[in-house]
Amino acid sequence: MAELHIVIPIYPLVTHLDFTGPHQVLSRVPGAKVTVASKGGQNIAADGLVFSGLADLAKVERCDVICVPGGFGTTDAMLDEDFMAEVRRLASGATYLTSVCTGSLVLAATGLIRGKRAACHWQWRELLEPFGVIVDESRVARDGNVITGGGVTAGLDFAFTLAAELAGPEAAQAIQLGLEYSPAPPFNSGRPETAPPEILAAARKRLDGVVAARRGAAEEAARRLEAMAS
Repeated sequence: MAELHIVIPIYPLVTHLDFTGPHQVLSRVPGAKVTVASKGGQNIAADGLVFSGLADLAKVERCDVICVPGGFGTTDAMLDEDFMAEVRRLASGATYLTSVCTGSLVLAATGLIRGKRAACHWQWRELLEPFGVIVDESRVARDGNVITGGGVTAGLDFAFTLAAELAGPEAAQAIQLGLEYSPAPPFNSGRPETAPPEILAAARKRLDGVVAARRGAAEEAARRLEAMAS
């Protein structure tokens, strides 16, 4: 059986659970090799942790699966032409195009999921639209070879879905059991549809300062994509 290569490209200010959660699951998929890579193999800081020993993204020849995580650094990553060129190169040859949270914005900025349905963190879903991507509010969305997870913790549900696709449902269930993934959150406030109004309002207010910058970055990335196509 040929080795299955999964590549996770990360960047400054990535949300670490966006990739460490899926990495934990996918690293247990039989026959899979998971590579976490950054531009130039540089160390990446994320929420107080520093990830080192990373592969140089430009030196990764190919992959079967690319999984792009999200984070506040998405805003800059979409406009980093060198980073985007490597993500686009790897994604263009991958069998599966996948993401977690706002990683779908980076994936959308490659131009390779135009016309496809994709999930994203609830706060940023509409930013998929400038790229011609159809917003899917599901926790895990699938459209052909495009499999995407919603915000942050949806990365675990996404990872088990992908594991089942790659190795079969029995293997995925065995991994789930081994990791004892049986979520029972203390509050039903993990989605905007179920969170108390005052909690939702406070969360939106905290993100106000980021909204305009990220919208501007998405629109600029979409403009660059259009220019490449013309």
